[in-house]
Amino acid sequence: MASKRVDQIANHLNYPKGMLAGQVAIVTGSGQGIGAETARLFANEGAKVVVSDIDGKKAEEVAKKINESGGSAITVAGDMLDDKYIEELVKKAAEFGNGKIHIIVNNAGYTWDGVIHKITDKQWDTILALHNTVPFKLVRAAAPYFRVRDNEPRNIINISSTSGLHGNAGQANYALAKAGVVGLTKTIAKEWGPQFGVRANTVAFGYILTRLTAAKEEGAFVTTPDGEKVALGIPRAQGAKAKAKEGEQHVDIPLRRPGTATEAASAVLAVASPLFSYVNGQTISVTGGRNM
Repeated sequence: MASKRVDQIANHLNYPKGMLAGQVAIVTGSGQGIGAETARLFANEGAKVVVSDIDGKKAEEVAKKINESGGSAITVAGDMLDDKYIEELVKKAAEFGNGKIHIIVNNAGYTWDGVIHKITDKQWDTILALHNTVPFKLVRAAAPYFRVRDNEPRNIINISSTSGLHGNAGQANYALAKAGVVGLTKTIAKEWGPQFGVRANTVAFGYILTRLTAAKEEGAFVTTPDGEKVALGIPRAQGAKAKAKEGEQHVDIPLRRPGTATEAASAVLAVASPLFSYVNGQTISVTGGRNM
């Protein structure tokens, strides 16, 4: 439903080739979830999408579906924590775009939770590297394609979380990292906006149905570069307490439900689109009203 509404908006505004027609977009962590939906919606709006994910098989599936649907996508799989991969990603994206890159969505990441007095240095360093250092390095590597004066739109969208805006028990590392994303976004907007017209915004998600919010008992995990498995999700008992009160679900969300990956991705598309052409340096909360 959400994607249909976005398509209808585009049609009403007379973008026959799509709101992102002719633009080249890198979407990190787009092998599944919000990233995959972002890639799909971008392609539907005419963008040439670079599907970036550590899971090459999933990334290939996303790109294949986009191409089979009439869109344009390539896969550049690899580990964002590898500096050489970041260089390769930018190089191949520029080649795909005939020397141009217009959009970066810094979406890749995961959680590695622990209470403050038990969290390890490895947990701390990995999450900050993934959510702060990696977006910075990707933006820095892509700088030559954004610091240009050709009157074409340029957008950098960094993904944050309500954990970064409000903190969250058991997520000191993730909360700090996602708060840091906001500062990075504002700095990009102030440095690259005046001369080059680059827009940079943050999209902060609340409770979205992804593997990070599914029950931990379902067994989803990621593997760190040195082979350690990190369990993802929320313990079922903890999730049940957050959802149920006097028989009512999601009482802390005014819309009384979690968001879908498509709804989350639709917000990213909106920020990247001409509809938000005068929105810069902002943090857009996509939460169903939670924490307002």
